[in-house]
Amino acid sequence: MRAEPDLADAPSQTQDPRERAARTPAAASPSIVLPPVDVRRKKPPLLSFVLRMETLRRASRVVSLLALDFAALYAAIFVALMVKAVLREGDWAWHASNVETQDTIAFAYLVMVLLFARSGMYAERAQRPGLPRIVTSLFQVALVALVFAVVNGEQYSSYYIFYGTLAFAIVFVGGARNLYERATGVLLRAAGYRRRAVLVGSGKHIEDVAHALTDEVHAPVEMVGFISLTPRPDNGLRSLGRIDDLPEVLDAHRIQEVIIADPDFPEERAVELVDQCHRRGVTVRIAPSTMEILVHRAEFVPGASVPLFELRPPVFDGVDYFVKRTFDFCISVLVVLVLSPLLLACAIAVLVSSRGPVLYRSIRPGIGGEPFACFKFRTMRSDADQMQADLESENEATGPLFKIRDDPRMTRVGTFLRRYSLDELPQLFNVILGQMSLVGPRPLPQRDFDQLEEWHKKRYLVLPGVTGLWQVSGRSELDFDDLVRLDFLYLERWSVGLDLTILLKTIPAVLSRRGAF
Repeated sequence: MRAEPDLADAPSQTQDPRERAARTPAAASPSIVLPPVDVRRKKPPLLSFVLRMETLRRASRVVSLLALDFAALYAAIFVALMVKAVLREGDWAWHASNVETQDTIAFAYLVMVLLFARSGMYAERAQRPGLPRIVTSLFQVALVALVFAVVNGEQYSSYYIFYGTLAFAIVFVGGARNLYERATGVLLRAAGYRRRAVLVGSGKHIEDVAHALTDEVHAPVEMVGFISLTPRPDNGLRSLGRIDDLPEVLDAHRIQEVIIADPDFPEERAVELVDQCHRRGVTVRIAPSTMEILVHRAEFVPGASVPLFELRPPVFDGVDYFVKRTFDFCISVLVVLVLSPLLLACAIAVLVSSRGPVLYRSIRPGIGGEPFACFKFRTMRSDADQMQADLESENEATGPLFKIRDDPRMTRVGTFLRRYSLDELPQLFNVILGQMSLVGPRPLPQRDFDQLEEWHKKRYLVLPGVTGLWQVSGRSELDFDDLVRLDFLYLERWSVGLDLTILLKTIPAVLSRRGAF
């Protein structure tokens, strides 16, 4: 928020001493440009109206989300009770379900609001977490309600009301919030709202971050340009000058957000940059490097003279492994049963279209580098492996990957299956057998594995997955190093909610065929 121009020169007893000093010739500095008013200091009384408008905007956001959450939770409890009545008694107990819902909604809603607030669910649009945090918070709500009921001496013939409501709450609350984000996003874009942002840094990381934020749908971003530490070409993104020009750029282009997209950004520059931005009310964000991703799982080590953090190994063991394995097995069996007609149709199509086996058993390194047979519907000629050496010069992928958009070894049915990722469906049986997980780092062929660098092999500390963050983030359009970083991000931030989110996002990613070849 920017102060009115006529207040800039008005005398004030609350004026920042550094600001008064900056107005004198002796304090002038060619390298540091201070704004007319530091927005961090106490606001003048004349801005109280603007403050009230800002408060009203925030209040309307919180109230609308509270109302949405209440309606979704009420619907979840009501539907859960209705389903129970229909299955047990064959009767649509509308009145009884409504009465019982009214008796339980107050406590459940209070717990949900408190846990949602703790998780930042009512924060500003750009800071609100997505489905993984919603699922985690709802699970905590169900757990707190269950413990409270047991301690309170409540007797239940079945605990269905807790897990039934949890299942429907995930659908209703998650769906309602998703619709809310999309609807408000459409309204913001229609109104011309954009977060005006500038990237600061050097190297290729600038283009990577700019490309990712351009497609941001959660909170629209207008990438004004970049400020470089060293001279570099525009490469499709407008250059706004050097780092010393930052104050003038912030003022001239009405920048709302500065994103540091450089893992090697100098610390002394960062302190000055943050101060310049905060003086103008500009948000500063950092695009994480691999190190920042790793530090997310860091644990503080007490007792040292220097604060130290221990990086835990990103492996699934104990309760985490049990939860993930149970989730994988149950969902895989369910999906196989539901998609059995499609699996049969794909198998018949492969069988009648070309000579060779229906299933292709690709021997790939799994967890710890141990090889396993990764099942796929055969999409290529039976002699495809022998032909690969002759096609190495046509490889279109970066790093150790091997990809050709119009691979001459593909069959016609195989091209269709590959386009919609139907050839990957038999890997559900790998999941059931415990050789793979539904979500995780994609297993690479042995030829690609042999070319990995040592830091890449951290991907193999866990079971490989049928889908993963790379699948919903560009697939074959990504560089291999980007793929590995996404795998690191998944390993460090795993939760059942994140797995569920990736599975749901895989469906539109597959149907859109983005990066599939």
